[in-house]
Amino acid sequence: MNAIIDAAINRYKTTLLVMVMVVVAGLIARNAIPVANEPDIQVPWYVITVIHEGITPEDAERLLVMPLEIELRNVEGIEELTSYASEGMATVVVEFDADQNLDRALQDVREAVDSAKPEMPSTTEEPVIRETNTDDFPILQVNIVGSAVPERVLYGLAVELKDAIEAIPSVLDAELQGHREEVLEAVIDPNALEAYRIANDELINTIVRNNRLIPAGSLDTGQGRFSVKVPSVIEEARDVFDLPVRVKDDTVVTLGDVATVRRTFKDRT
Repeated sequence: MNAIIDAAINRYKTTLLVMVMVVVAGLIARNAIPVANEPDIQVPWYVITVIHEGITPEDAERLLVMPLEIELRNVEGIEELTSYASEGMATVVVEFDADQNLDRALQDVREAVDSAKPEMPSTTEEPVIRETNTDDFPILQVNIVGSAVPERVLYGLAVELKDAIEAIPSVLDAELQGHREEVLEAVIDPNALEAYRIANDELINTIVRNNRLIPAGSLDTGQGRFSVKVPSVIEEARDVFDLPVRVKDDTVVTLGDVATVRRTFKDRT
């Protein structure tokens, strides 16, 4: 080792030349290697979707899922099969081993699906096989957590962050997940209903009638025709308070007189 170090020091010009050549060769190799900011990485998952209009979940499991599972169990390299039967459709998720040849795996899945099609009802639509890759998943996930922070504050921060992220030119879309939908909750006062002799159905019909788009025909300008609608939708909480429930002579009973309207979130499921 000492001899190599001594030789490098004594022949420093050769050493520097070799170092420069290595650096230049590295830069050339770096430019020659393709680098992708968002590489397309295949995931060994395939999703099979079969649509049959009007079929029940029970029949979808028996007539759509079972034929697919029987044929797919004969395919080599499958790690796990996950099936879902729902109204009007069935979905089967096929997970292969990471070392499996994905091109060959896709071919095997297609052959298995073709073998299962004769066992399905003739009115079933053509099964759809979808490959899974990294483009199907979010590139970046941001979590906002606060144990002692009110939910409304977290929701407001998440909405502001979503808008700020979507304003970045290179961002295509930003989705908000995990939040509860914001709603207006009306807490009815039964004593007020009894005093004004108002039924619950009358309250519901009042809100429904006053939250819709009213078609008003069409307008022909000579260059084209377009539909005209009169908006009568609820936009603010104040609009709900002022909805007239009953009108008699000069007296108007509004929803705010018989209920307390407040902003809240849907119940968790």
